[in-house]
Amino acid sequence: MKKSTLWILCAIAAVALLAGGVRWMNPRPTTDTAIKTKAPAGSTIELSPSDVIKVQAMDMVLDLPVSGTLKATQSAMVKARAAGELMDMTVREGDPVKAGQVIARIDPTEYQARERQAKQQADAAWAQVEIAQKQYDNNKALVDQGFISQTALQNTAASLNGAKATHMAALAALDVTRKTMDDTTVRSPISGQVAQRLAQPGERMALDGRIVEVVNLSQLELEVALPAADASLVRPGMRAKMNIEGIEEDVTAKVLRISPSTQAGSRNVLVYMGIAGEVGLRQGLFAQGHLGTRSLRALAIPLSSVRTDKPQPYVQVIDGEQVKHITVQTGTRTEQTKDNITLTWVEVQGLTEGTQVLTASTGMVREGTQVKFTAGVR
Repeated sequence: MKKSTLWILCAIAAVALLAGGVRWMNPRPTTDTAIKTKAPAGSTIELSPSDVIKVQAMDMVLDLPVSGTLKATQSAMVKARAAGELMDMTVREGDPVKAGQVIARIDPTEYQARERQAKQQADAAWAQVEIAQKQYDNNKALVDQGFISQTALQNTAASLNGAKATHMAALAALDVTRKTMDDTTVRSPISGQVAQRLAQPGERMALDGRIVEVVNLSQLELEVALPAADASLVRPGMRAKMNIEGIEEDVTAKVLRISPSTQAGSRNVLVYMGIAGEVGLRQGLFAQGHLGTRSLRALAIPLSSVRTDKPQPYVQVIDGEQVKHITVQTGTRTEQTKDNITLTWVEVQGLTEGTQVLTASTGMVREGTQVKFTAGVR
């Protein structure tokens, strides 16, 4: 090997050793070294009045979402209580009816004949009673005079009692035929409106055949299924604001009763809420809203101000003249309307009343950023 080549290799080795020593004296940052999120010195943000909101103490209502389909508390399916041809049916869907109003008739010809037959049988039975009564009276007189035995009188008394029983049975059969005759006149059992017309005049109606459905819209009911844990917070008399399809204004619903048992399978508890009938409400409309279960007074901020881009929810507050991130715990939520703007507010723990919080419109601001206020913020 030439002497010049040897000198070159020695020089390269020396440079490598020197570089390694420098690397050992100044190690590279590891992943354990936290990257500072604070803003560089001199970083400033200017805020407008709409960028800041204060933590407020307010009355908050713990509510449960509820939904269901409206149903009339009073409804009746009018059915035929006698078989026969349907006659004189004049009501149609939407027509108002009153309790006891005649809405149709069943052809009474057959039942009129049965009534006459039952009456004649009752008359014939009464004639037998009169004959048996005369025989008993005659035999009693003969027994008193000693012409016939007591046994003959007892036989006559038995015949009289049998005739009376036959007459009573004939009268009962007559009552049955008269009841069936009355059933040929179809009446509405409740006041309301005709919801469905299920038969037409001239049809042959079977026993219990459906004719019309009548509903009373003066009182509607909402059947809501709630989990058992939520249902335990509900009490009769609690109120809810309901939004009903086709109705612009919210409607108030009141808890009427709570089922004492859970549903098989879902384990839900049925809660029944009453809604006073108003113009435009119809059976079958879908309703949804919130049921207030209890109220509390707590510190709250708009839900949109709570950020979740860290492992724990936090808010951006103004501490002195700079931005600071504070971890919070959230709780009850409620909606509040101010200046025709509805916001969802959330209960927070970890802040004090009056603390200035950045709104969602400011976005994410690094800790330590200096704050400059425009006129009207403070």
